[in-house]
Amino acid sequence: MGGMPLNDLPWWRWRARLRSALHMLSDPAFQQETWLAGREGFGDVTDAVYRLVEDTWLDRWSAEKYVGTIFRDSGEAAVVDVAVLRVVRILHQVGADAPVSEYLAHHGWPEAVRACREAHVRLAQNDGDDPDAAPRSLEVLRIITQV
Repeated sequence: MGGMPLNDLPWWRWRARLRSALHMLSDPAFQQETWLAGREGFGDVTDAVYRLVEDTWLDRWSAEKYVGTIFRDSGEAAVVDVAVLRVVRILHQVGADAPVSEYLAHHGWPEAVRACREAHVRLAQNDGDDPDAAPRSLEVLRIITQV
């Protein structure tokens, strides 16, 4: 990691999980090469959606609630709110157990990917990370968040 350490926030483990989900949801090449191909170690699209909202309940209230704990400022919270709304809307329309191909074929998926990319880039840059690095496996995420 570069400039600002990820673990400077009280709930940095939640931030790491959320960032992992945003990263995977924002990368169409990853989605094709990993999720559609059934590559092991990265979960699936439903897993990413749940990592996005499970600890935080961002599907129930605004990310603004977590400024100073998971998010550094209102700007981060705002872009995350947009991403969550786009992705959760699709989840509700296709169903939680839908195959990845249904998510990717959904008419709103490109906009959800763009919103996730905007949020991912902002959070990664604020943490001093390269937003264009490849997504980490769930095993690496587990190791990082056990510290």
